[in-house]
Amino acid sequence: MKTKTALWLCFLGAAWLASAAAAPVKTEGGLVEGTVADGLTIYRGIPLGAPPVGFLRWRPPQPAAKWSGTIQADKFAPSCMQGGGAPNAKAKAPAPQGPGISEDCLYLNVWTPAKSASDRLPVLVWIYGGGFTGGATSVPVNSGEQLAKKGVVFVSIAYRVGPLGFMAHPGLTAESKNHSSGNYGTLDMIAGLQWVQNNIAAFGGNPGKVTIMGESAGGIAVSQLCASPLAKGLFQGAISESGGSFGPTRSIGMPGENMVHLADAERAGEAYAKTVGAASIEDLRKLPAEKVLETARGQQGLGWPIVDGWAIPDDQYRLYEAKRYNDTPILVGYNSDEGASFQPPRTPEAYITATRQRYGPFADSLLKLYPTQETVVPKTARDLTRDAAFGWQTWTWVRLQSKTGKGKAFLYYFDQHPDYPADSLQAGRGSPHASEMSYVFQHLNAQATPEDHVISDAMATYWTNFAKRGDPNGEGVPKWLAFSDANPSVMYFSKTAHEGPVPNTEAVKGLDAYFAWRRTPEGAKFGSGK
Repeated sequence: MKTKTALWLCFLGAAWLASAAAAPVKTEGGLVEGTVADGLTIYRGIPLGAPPVGFLRWRPPQPAAKWSGTIQADKFAPSCMQGGGAPNAKAKAPAPQGPGISEDCLYLNVWTPAKSASDRLPVLVWIYGGGFTGGATSVPVNSGEQLAKKGVVFVSIAYRVGPLGFMAHPGLTAESKNHSSGNYGTLDMIAGLQWVQNNIAAFGGNPGKVTIMGESAGGIAVSQLCASPLAKGLFQGAISESGGSFGPTRSIGMPGENMVHLADAERAGEAYAKTVGAASIEDLRKLPAEKVLETARGQQGLGWPIVDGWAIPDDQYRLYEAKRYNDTPILVGYNSDEGASFQPPRTPEAYITATRQRYGPFADSLLKLYPTQETVVPKTARDLTRDAAFGWQTWTWVRLQSKTGKGKAFLYYFDQHPDYPADSLQAGRGSPHASEMSYVFQHLNAQATPEDHVISDAMATYWTNFAKRGDPNGEGVPKWLAFSDANPSVMYFSKTAHEGPVPNTEAVKGLDAYFAWRRTPEGAKFGSGK
């Protein structure tokens, strides 16, 4: 009996230690206390900026007020206000978890395996996706414990989304000493990276070894931070999953060509203000946040980063051509069936019509490169959306990086999925948008196969190796060659991790010709309504 009692007490003691409070850590703002679980110390809900409410709505983030005492950093903060919808964000974002949504949302989270502040471990900073209209640090699939266990400090940062994060307006531009408006969510990310520089050493991290990492809108944001002068020196590596922002600007954004200039974004902000009867920025700031989301729903140009001349100074393709970017190693890629997630046309006729409207004089050649069938829209046709929004973006990114930069470029292609029966509704399906995340974060479900676990371990190992060395290679994983035009090698994640060629190379080159034309005076007018 005594033996059983002793064992039970040992079990209770181990369970208590697994979730015990950690010693407080001193940050710039004050002391924070996390929890200890499974060999990690975890801090949730650390302030990274002042609440962007009232006078601070639609302004760059300001430092959080210092606090006395100790913050119990043991739960996620509310997610940023979201739910308004946006024409450019048709893939559904993961639902936020935890304590609801709020304008008071500028917080971050830290998972650290460090035993002391002197460990100086590499740092991975996660930027969530969600079409710039949604997303949260509390989404379970993006929880950082498994990556942290591989020897990195993992940080996830929140940023404003939708019209509260990206709306521009002439009145807001007039307020700015930088003659800019919009991109407040981008500035939140930069503030988060500045927080990491100033504070992460106290959590055992190395501020000189920071890698930024994101998926979808987060991956697009990573590419934009790579070209933002405001982010210079704040990171030493970049990972983008299904991201990139190398398409030309348009007056009205399209997938793969989402960026608009400040003047066009300001006009969209003015049009919105008229719909709500706001005569001034003060009137707009008085609107309840829920009212802003409700009244902005469906309006173009209010919920995406823009070329503002300051945070994002120009068309990113041109910035890379001119070597005006933050040159670091990059690891980027996309999934085999991204197009299945973005409302593909239901009929061949609808696909052909949409292609002619979007691509004009290039439609015929692209319809041959991305053919449909007589009665169904197969993957070959869906791949046009995949490549316009993701495939061409990442291919262009690694090409420009390998040509103009010193940092190495690594390209991957994720194609891990069940082998669907030929007579099933999913026959011919590949890996949809965001399906790689559970593999990277090692949060596979109970139905995962041995092959799934092999792929997951390989991806998590490559990602954390990259954070440690700027190179994904290391023991226990196949050799991953850096990309160049002379050696256009791609790492495939499909049943195994193995090298392969750029998927659909000739079709991607056909898109490249279209995007090059869109940067000519003739092409710039196409689809602009001017």
